[in-house]
Amino acid sequence: MEQKKVLKSGEFLVDEIAASDVFIPEEFDEEQKMIAQTCQDFLETELYPNLDQIDTPDVSLMKTILKKAGDLGLMGISIPEEYGGFGQSFVTQMLAAETIGAGHSFSVAFMAHTGIGTLPIMYYGNEDQRQRYVTRLAAGELLGAYCLTEPGAGSDANSGKTQAVLSEDGKHYILNGQKMWITNAGFADTQVVFAKIDKDRVLSAFIVERSFPGVVINPDEHKMGIKGSSTAQIFYNDVKVPVENLIGNRGEGFRIALSILHMGRIKLGANVLGASKKAINDSVKYANERKQFGVLISSFGAIKHKLAEQVIKTYALECSIYRLSKDIDELIEKNKQSGMDKGRASIEAISHYAVEAAILKVYGSEVLDFVIDEAVQIHGGMGYSAEMDVERGYRDSRINRIFEGTNEINRLLVVDTAMKRALKGDFDLFGKAAALSEALETIAIEAASEESFFTEKARIIKNFKNLILVLIYAAVKKFEKKLVSEQEIQNNLTDIIMEIYLAESMSLRIQKVEALKGNSGEVYRNMLDVFIYDAAGKIRKAGFDAINSIEPINLTDKYYNAINKLTMVPGINVKERRRNIANTLIEQNKYRF
Repeated sequence: MEQKKVLKSGEFLVDEIAASDVFIPEEFDEEQKMIAQTCQDFLETELYPNLDQIDTPDVSLMKTILKKAGDLGLMGISIPEEYGGFGQSFVTQMLAAETIGAGHSFSVAFMAHTGIGTLPIMYYGNEDQRQRYVTRLAAGELLGAYCLTEPGAGSDANSGKTQAVLSEDGKHYILNGQKMWITNAGFADTQVVFAKIDKDRVLSAFIVERSFPGVVINPDEHKMGIKGSSTAQIFYNDVKVPVENLIGNRGEGFRIALSILHMGRIKLGANVLGASKKAINDSVKYANERKQFGVLISSFGAIKHKLAEQVIKTYALECSIYRLSKDIDELIEKNKQSGMDKGRASIEAISHYAVEAAILKVYGSEVLDFVIDEAVQIHGGMGYSAEMDVERGYRDSRINRIFEGTNEINRLLVVDTAMKRALKGDFDLFGKAAALSEALETIAIEAASEESFFTEKARIIKNFKNLILVLIYAAVKKFEKKLVSEQEIQNNLTDIIMEIYLAESMSLRIQKVEALKGNSGEVYRNMLDVFIYDAAGKIRKAGFDAINSIEPINLTDKYYNAINKLTMVPGINVKERRRNIANTLIEQNKYRF
């Protein structure tokens, strides 16, 4: 049997894979669909009837609903069976995260518990810690929180001041410090707390129980959105933490924190996908009911444009999420076969795909903000009313560009991590970039006289990849190590990289669907046409912005000509394509792409 090709993190910039090698949502099996349906049914029965009450300051209802989710087994989807979970694949975890993502504040509380509140112990803890804590967290018997952020140490997590000092008898660490913006703080039974032991330069991680003397939890913060999610400051005043509650090794906390953040970023991408689909459903249902000038507003071209854009961006995000999820599953299995413990095998695979994790976090959170903003606009005045779901969705969406590392930090991570992976020898970025740059004036993009639809798209995406290599090479050659201070240029490069990954993922999915099912329908090719057409414009501008900040160019410059050539795409009737996409959504009255 031919081996499936799996690219390393960032390697998509210099290599291609066949459509047959990517996983697509059309391949979900019956068990995965059943789990997603269970999550959806839970939202319908336990959450949606209580949304207004959940958004009040009383956290008891959220705690009760989380416990019910535990009773159903929803908190153990990612946990191995020997610790009371279902041991599901990463793809299945992401599908569950997507479905729960439509759950407003509940999604935040649930994902904090099942992800960052539980998995540091599962992935890095020892057998005793897993038996004592993970088994109970997976059942919902205990609820978890993750305590990293401190006042004055937001994105720079390792600058935190919380200290742990070994007691004279060597049985406890005495913990002192303060944490803020802690999700689930108001009711969590266990906390994964990061602190520096003695005068260590890097963090260590501990399991702290709410009941330990000296743990003081402030009242909940008043927030713009996700009001039903408990968020509070926690103070540690001479808290005695048993030495057996140190997670992993001394000084390993910073690595644990970064690894868990990578996981959180990927799963946030799935969360916002679910929220985006819900916002699209709210949009089209309202457009199909609301009349203006005697006709349904869904018949207006301006509304169709909005609906189509919501669909295109959301579909592109979905393609990318499940492509990456399967890659992670493949690497998890490879790690297990090499002898790694189950927990370490999983987190090492997730952490490996740091470039793609940052892409999905940034793109996904910005897509949701776009989609929900347009949903409010489609609702008109009613969108500003608290009677409508889109009003809550609008407020709740904004936090996602701040969660799991701000989008500004993650944009810098994309290009920086890709270059570091290349320097480690994971793939040949700089060799290819140098060769392209040396031949820049002779770059040719002539297409074959008769290209198939997907051959054309692959050629265009390859041109985009060639352009980013040329730009990275120019930036590194100009600034060398000082490129780290040129954040505006790094942002330009990241914006191009994101468009490439999304466009390629979308193209591969549609191509695979057609191979599996025959013609998938004109609407999917329309989506790909519009996405790549728009991507070319965005990449072209980002390319010019970057190169003009490196070496100002003129109309005859080799870079000017190369950027124009490598972003050239055929003209298309975007109006008709968007109308076709919107008409499909309007007819279905629901996102069913």
